[in-house]
Amino acid sequence: MRVGVNALYLIPGGVGGTEIYLRNLLAAMARLDRENQYIVFTNRETGRDLTPRQPNFIWARQPVRASFRPGRIFFEQTILPIAAARHRIDVLFNPGFTCPVICPCPNVTVFHDLQHKAHPEYFRWFDLPFWRLLLWASAHRSKRLIAVSEATRADLRHFYGVDATVVHHGVEPEFFEVSKRREPADYLLCVSTLHPHKNLERLVRAHAKDADLPPLVIAGLRGFFAEQLEKIADSRVRLTGWVPREELYELYRRAHAFIYPSTFEGFGMPVLEAMAAGVPVACSDIPPLREVVGEHALFFDPLDEGAIGAAMQRLAANQVETPDASAHAAVFTWENAAERTIEVIRSAQ
Repeated sequence: MRVGVNALYLIPGGVGGTEIYLRNLLAAMARLDRENQYIVFTNRETGRDLTPRQPNFIWARQPVRASFRPGRIFFEQTILPIAAARHRIDVLFNPGFTCPVICPCPNVTVFHDLQHKAHPEYFRWFDLPFWRLLLWASAHRSKRLIAVSEATRADLRHFYGVDATVVHHGVEPEFFEVSKRREPADYLLCVSTLHPHKNLERLVRAHAKDADLPPLVIAGLRGFFAEQLEKIADSRVRLTGWVPREELYELYRRAHAFIYPSTFEGFGMPVLEAMAAGVPVACSDIPPLREVVGEHALFFDPLDEGAIGAAMQRLAANQVETPDASAHAAVFTWENAAERTIEVIRSAQ
């Protein structure tokens, strides 16, 4: 097969977890598959490093900037199909929600969540129509769909009447190495993009009410809620912005505990990373996190500020013990994700 990879959406350091997903998935696919050819279509912002350096992976840089979203969408719908035909692509793999509606080959498209349907209030008014149109079209024009969790699969069935194959994310082996070098310091860690649905306002307010809590570090991409969060965060809260992976490993290694108050998720990769790193975890009691975490974390109601504060108190007092969390996290590997993704791509040919 000649598989096209539509990476036009990716802005290094600018799209959060979907970047981590694609980089790890492609690397795992390269380790497993030396038979099929992969042509990775990137934008001007994304360098050669996204494409694995082995003979069956080809970097096909395109003359478009993802930072100008209207231009990227137009390019994806008009020029990318031409590029796919020129490269004689058998299946086009779209790991970032959208695909070319008219394409010379079958599409396989990944849905990380359907937040625009479940919580449209979190979207800017001028973005929402594009999300609704493009994701609806992608769901119905793709030959196969991949959902990153059973919760996302259920949303696809509910909102669009289509089914998908569930392929969970993996977790990088480096996090298990972190667990062997743990030296907990005096701070609570939250790794999250600063978007409204991440519920960071309640987290920061709950933290501010208890002066005895350790400092709070929130690491992640500046999102739509960054300015508001900066206004309410006191001196005991540190907002790092997007950090390189090596720095992130260090944050997990030194964290006293990890808290994740999100009200909506497609998967919840940071919770899995914390578990793999051996960090005690408290997180929102929502279906995707229950699916990923099992019983290996302290759950709380994300809409209850008091419950969030109580969870932080228990974490600070070392009252959250999940000895099997790292072993549970080890079930989620990028090799498994890559193998199942390749199976779905083959089935679309």
